[in-house]
Amino acid sequence: MSRTVMIAAGGTGGHVFPGLATAAALVEAHPDLTIEFVGTADRLEATLVPDAGYTLHTVPAMALSRKLSLSTFKLPAVLLRAVRQVSGILRASDVVAAIGFGGYTSVPLALAARRGKVPLIVHEQNAVPGVANKLAARAAKAVAVTFEEAMGGFGSTPTVLTGNPVRPGLIPDGDISDSDISDGDISDSDEDSEDLRTRLRALRSTGLEHFGLEPTRSTLLVFGGSQGAQRINQALTGSVGGWNAPGELQILHAAGKRTIDQTRQDWQTSGVDPDGSCGPDGLKVRCVEFIEQMHLAYAAADLVVCRAGASSIAELTALGLPSLLVPYPYATADHQTVNARAVARAGGAVMMADAEVTSARMIAAVEPLLVDDDARARMARAAADFGRPDAAADVADLVARAAQLSPRER
Repeated sequence: MSRTVMIAAGGTGGHVFPGLATAAALVEAHPDLTIEFVGTADRLEATLVPDAGYTLHTVPAMALSRKLSLSTFKLPAVLLRAVRQVSGILRASDVVAAIGFGGYTSVPLALAARRGKVPLIVHEQNAVPGVANKLAARAAKAVAVTFEEAMGGFGSTPTVLTGNPVRPGLIPDGDISDSDISDGDISDSDEDSEDLRTRLRALRSTGLEHFGLEPTRSTLLVFGGSQGAQRINQALTGSVGGWNAPGELQILHAAGKRTIDQTRQDWQTSGVDPDGSCGPDGLKVRCVEFIEQMHLAYAAADLVVCRAGASSIAELTALGLPSLLVPYPYATADHQTVNARAVARAGGAVMMADAEVTSARMIAAVEPLLVDDDARARMARAAADFGRPDAAADVADLVARAAQLSPRER
């Protein structure tokens, strides 16, 4: 008889990628399982889930707002319709367990699971629990959390610190051969957690070559999400002329869809070619809208500047990369600030408030780290200690136990 686990992971990549990672871990541990998703037809999951080979059931959904608005009065009817639809899906698919990763469809899945007596696990990516997950947790057997700061946010529902599952194929197997990795690169005492970082180091030359970067320069990787981070971009383009040794620096800059044209123009106005030719002072910049081969960008990077979304933090810490984190100031309940503070407190990152970001302050924070290999190494170790590369398997184990499946062998 077919057994199915239903996953609600929609709206943003921060929900979808951990859901896909957990799906892959469940299938690896239990090949007889069928994994299906519930989501919406007009968000990221509509593309990513089918592309990964999973069935996506689309249902009506609305955002749960912390503020009263006109949409608040429409919510009960939309929610009831979604719960009825998901309940039918659960019955038809022989679902043995469900897991919600937040987002619009997590609450309908939770209510339908409770109605159908299907065991439910909830995963919270951020240090400050979201509204949808707090509601869904009331029907859950357990909540898996990424940050210790979220442990007390779900009332009497048990919480387990698992970390945030990183997207499948963060470092694709085909990009690296065993000959690239020496036996001495992996510690016998910590082989599992070292594997991703070892593979990343082996890809450094490939990453530099892919982006047209030079092996003798320090590499600063800067990104702000798919739409871009305007304040970070402006501080970066305004930094020209402020670096002490620009001839020893190269910047790989993903400016984002919303700001790419203006950012490239700003680089040019500052006298820098955004396509990789060195500027008058020797600074080398490669500015693109979006980085598809993100693992190669990570491999090339000595230091990263980015927002403090849970998925970015999960990847940086799983890979042991030091960073300057600039939390998005308008995130719900300012959860990115709490996320960043947790990594900074562990020593794996430096945090700077968005309002404080200027060219001069960015240079002051970044340049000392770029020239201090020992300081970066300490931050890298602290980031790796904070990271949880086995998060997907640990969340999958929670789901398996809830469904009374046989435990995963490790």
